Amino acid sequence: MNRYIINGGKELHGEVTIGGAKNAALGIIAGALLTDETVTIDNLPNVSDINVLLEAIRSIGATVDRVNDHEVKICGATISSEVVDSEYIQKIRASYYLLGALIGKRGSATVAMPGGCEIGARPIDQHLKGFRALGVRCEEKDGCVVAKVQNLRGSHIFLDVVSVGATINIMLAAVLASGTTILENAAKEPHIVDVANFLNSMGARIKGAGTDIIRVYGVERLHGTYYSIIPDQIEAGTFMCLVAATKGDVTIKNVIPKHLESITSKLQEIGVTVDESDEEVRVIADPGTRVHSTQIKTRVYPGFPTDMQPQITAVLMLAEGYSVVNESIFENRFRYVDELRKMGADIFVKADQTSARIHGVRSVKGAEIIVPDLRAGAALTIAALAAQGKTTMHCVDYIERGYEDFDGKLRSLGADIIKVSD
Repeated sequence: MNRYIINGGKELHGEVTIGGAKNAALGIIAGALLTDETVTIDNLPNVSDINVLLEAIRSIGATVDRVNDHEVKICGATISSEVVDSEYIQKIRASYYLLGALIGKRGSATVAMPGGCEIGARPIDQHLKGFRALGVRCEEKDGCVVAKVQNLRGSHIFLDVVSVGATINIMLAAVLASGTTILENAAKEPHIVDVANFLNSMGARIKGAGTDIIRVYGVERLHGTYYSIIPDQIEAGTFMCLVAATKGDVTIKNVIPKHLESITSKLQEIGVTVDESDEEVRVIADPGTRVHSTQIKTRVYPGFPTDMQPQITAVLMLAEGYSVVNESIFENRFRYVDELRKMGADIFVKADQTSARIHGVRSVKGAEIIVPDLRAGAALTIAALAAQGKTTMHCVDYIERGYEDFDGKLRSLGADIIKVSD
């Protein structure tokens, strides 16, 4: 594990460029297996979750040609196995996308149960419900999901809860099914639309992505394509919160401002200036003014994203007054609060982990802290950069699961941060 050494208290200034959306890229990489032709994916984030998934598909025989850090060519014609059970794939949540892709391509899949950050239970029952509606026999055996189907057929599926993963997985399986699949109560996040657009560029017929009803008209085959992934909404939001907490003036480039509306709205509400243009946002936070308190409730898109909840909490711990943050998606997402308290934050989390009451303080101090998960790591970095004095952050490898060259981008903005290898 690596660690960050951070000397806080410095304003951030300059420009930073956002990479491709990790959550879209994971679904798109799996979707590339659905054709025997070569698929070229551009604007790929060079983060550990992506690299693990690429190694996983290589392990089952797919051809993976890493052109450079941000471009890859994938060909699924050489796949020789439907069993994905490496120790690495168990570490990422997106392993389940290989179920949908291999079911669609080969009619059979055995994939290790997904892992990822410990932020609460993330069951795959809605995934399996969708697969079974398409005619797939599914069972959990020896830590794997085993799926088989003779004739994949379209169906009418209603998700009991809105699930990004299940929506993408069902699309992956349904594109090569016979007939039409109607998916109701579908997730609407930007990466849902991006995966659907990618599949359509391969010859799929998907309508309604971005709404709560998606129709997938099955086709006989898909072809190769060249596709560029959308910018990462969460990376952009994280840098917006970094500026809000540390003060300064930063232009965040390669973004889609519409995807950031819920984050932009809250930052403006607490007194941060956010100026939008076509593909960038400029965030300005007055060094002489504390941000205001507010209330946040995480919701599915277009609501405030759960993946931004820790970062906004790190901003609000320095706000004037009392703020309340309600978490409605995951039940164990406040694990990082104990680390913020070490720095002097005044935050009370309800016993059921559904909300936090934040009494804003004027300043916090550096401390020795441990990163418990990916987005918590981003939040703790925000706190450390805003703190007075030195902070040592352990287990920052979590951060590298979803942020490319995070410390390098921060140094380019004037942050005093170095990464040290243990």
